[in-house]
Amino acid sequence: MSAWQEDASRDLMSLGGRLALLVRGEGSSVWDADGRRYLDFLGGIAVNCLGHAHPVFVEAVSRQAATLSHVSNYFASPGQLELAARLKRLAGTGDEGRVFLTNSGTEANEMAIKLARLHGNRSGRTTILVLDGAFHGRTMGTLSLTPKAAYRDPFEPALPGIRTVERTIASLEASFDDTVAAIVIEPIQGEAGVVELPEGFLARARDLATEHDALLILDEVQTGSGRTGEWFAFQREGIVPDAITLAKSIGAGFPLGAMITFGAASGLFYPGTHNSTFGGNPLASAVANAVLGHIEEEGLLANVVARGAQLREGIATLPLVTGTRGAGLLIGVTLSHPVAGAVREAAQERGLIVNAPTDDVIRIAPAFTIGDAETAEFLDLFGAALAAVAETVPSTTEIPA
Repeated sequence: MSAWQEDASRDLMSLGGRLALLVRGEGSSVWDADGRRYLDFLGGIAVNCLGHAHPVFVEAVSRQAATLSHVSNYFASPGQLELAARLKRLAGTGDEGRVFLTNSGTEANEMAIKLARLHGNRSGRTTILVLDGAFHGRTMGTLSLTPKAAYRDPFEPALPGIRTVERTIASLEASFDDTVAAIVIEPIQGEAGVVELPEGFLARARDLATEHDALLILDEVQTGSGRTGEWFAFQREGIVPDAITLAKSIGAGFPLGAMITFGAASGLFYPGTHNSTFGGNPLASAVANAVLGHIEEEGLLANVVARGAQLREGIATLPLVTGTRGAGLLIGVTLSHPVAGAVREAAQERGLIVNAPTDDVIRIAPAFTIGDAETAEFLDLFGAALAAVAETVPSTTEIPA
């Protein structure tokens, strides 16, 4: 065990192993304490949309930190107002839309639970529907929306009134009744292995929510802010939700999240029902404005689409790969054997950062700024890692008698 691992073991809570001691980053590269470079194709789990130490990010932090960093939500700041208007425009809410800024995706999803309660409590509706395989956070409220036993069981009892729906339209239709206040859906389930929903699922959820006077709330923490090639994944489906939550790429590494409401849902909260000391502080707002503005001005969503297609095409020819899932630069690589952990480890040994959300899926979520050089390097390193693991997998080919 190295010195830094001993420090981590002694001083940090034992909530998972640290894979390396990273000390510096630039673009899609990071370096550890020993000076070894890694190609970062995980991006802080879909966070570092501009890569590391991007000049736009650095300048925004430096300028705003020297001006005004925090004032609390007793006051407004110019950047906060600019960001709220920008998010309404990008989401297409129209004038009725409203924005609340948080510090994380989990906090935004906690607020979504309260939104569902405010809506349902007016008519005695208490049920919130969630999907099998969903991940919405680790606080007690959001954990209650996360039907993964390993995450939730140690902390039972969870919030009451949460019902899990299988990822089929038939199950969706059977789950709606007059007790339902809201359904919370990830358009693409990142932690489940970058799982896409069946065709027409979101449209049917929209129809059913409307029919039953329930809210359709979309968790776009991973998919939002351009990750799929659209500003928000719901825009690919041609529907309008009642609320969306987002975080991760919105701040390119600065802690920030948001809930955006549409239509009548914008009038559910009233003074005293919610607030946040740090949410939407001037520093976070300035960074998000700079990041989102840069993505828009430089046309980076087109690069997300193009590089995503380029990566999928290259990945399809590699050993052990059976396919890809996801959209844009949120990609799940499905494997023929449950060896994703070994592939992740082999990739890191070769200087590539990816992760394994499930036993047979590798997730990649690189910066929106990647080009031909990063794409080619990724395919070389990832291919080498897959080939090395493939050599350890027993052959299932039968030898003719």
